Amino acid sequence: MFYTYIIYSESTDSYYTGYTSVGVESRVAKHNKGGNRSTKSGIPWQVVYCKSLRSKTEAIKWENFIKDQKSRQFIEKLINSEENECDIAQQ
Repeated sequence: MFYTYIIYSESTDSYYTGYTSVGVESRVAKHNKGGNRSTKSGIPWQVVYCKSLRSKTEAIKWENFIKDQKSRQFIEKLINSEENECDIAQQ
């Protein structure tokens, strides 16, 4: 199983979109340990959206579609949609 996810940094008021095969929680833990140059300045990050997909190709396509929207409004609609599979985001 692969996942496309969106994380949010309150300190930078920004979103980051990515994909993973290792599970969203363990991937976000790496972001929060400073293991990604793109997200290091936004620590701590919290998961706000995730979607499971059957293949790496589908996960990458969905990630790129989200990024191609270049829209905070689109991301926030996704976060609040029924499509959001993250229990973390519903807290």
